[in-house]
Amino acid sequence: MEAVNVRALHKTYGGIEALKNLSFTVEKGTMYGLIGPDGAGKSTFMRIAACLLFQSGGSVEISGYDTLKQAKEVKKVIGYMPQRFSMYPDLSVMENLVFFAELFGVRKKERETRIEQLLAFSRLGPFVKRRAGDLSGGMKQKLALSCTLIHTPEILFLDEPTTGVDPVSRREFFHILADIKKGGTTIVMSTPYMDEAERCERVGFIDLGNLIREGAPADFPGQFRHQILAVRGPEIVKRARRLDFPSLVLSKKTFGDRIHLTVEDAEAAVPVIRSFLAQNGIGNITVERTAPSMEDIFVEDMTHAR
Repeated sequence: MEAVNVRALHKTYGGIEALKNLSFTVEKGTMYGLIGPDGAGKSTFMRIAACLLFQSGGSVEISGYDTLKQAKEVKKVIGYMPQRFSMYPDLSVMENLVFFAELFGVRKKERETRIEQLLAFSRLGPFVKRRAGDLSGGMKQKLALSCTLIHTPEILFLDEPTTGVDPVSRREFFHILADIKKGGTTIVMSTPYMDEAERCERVGFIDLGNLIREGAPADFPGQFRHQILAVRGPEIVKRARRLDFPSLVLSKKTFGDRIHLTVEDAEAAVPVIRSFLAQNGIGNITVERTAPSMEDIFVEDMTHAR
């Protein structure tokens, strides 16, 4: 069953096209990731889905409700968490939760139970009296998510929810999302992080308002048009950063302590790469073919789309 149905969605700001015939669906109870660089149109889509912005054309249906014609019904079944921290900084954690519970019309008897549950899974219980403005980045995001969940929405729209959050808090945040999804909640999330995209059942790559790839992350490596060589060695990233590789190298990207080289024929390229690095005083390396990462695929798609 479809929880979200986006059809030929178009949005223009003046003469600028932010979204161009965007179409995709999200199945109920799944996590969908919308992946793209800054300015790709991710936040524009999120605001339209949350009934905060009118589209120029096309439609978005949430649980069968049209965001233009049935906005009141849509708002009852969704939770929306924008990029920027949207809680009241001068209110405490508890005061924010109570405020949003009243805002969404959660009954007092249900409110107490729901707040207790949210404090438990977000681990904010010890901080109920702390002002929201004094929380760490990760704790702020957990509070924002808790306030978004206070009325038990069917569908969550999260706009880059972990941007600027430390790695440990990011991991905890996704543990929370996994528990929410197990309860049947549908999650639609935008993110610039490839590791977050890999946690989703389906993802859509978006750039300049266009959906350029859509599907299950596990299916993407088999659709990659080229081959990847991973080069490892002492300080390889630092030493190879400024080198202009031979023309058979289509692109070069850094991944932690190694570099990925995109080539047409990995077997033929290996001796050429070894020789080239040796000529530049770089030895004691390994050069071997590896499976393309989500980032390799994303960067190639961006290159071909522009």
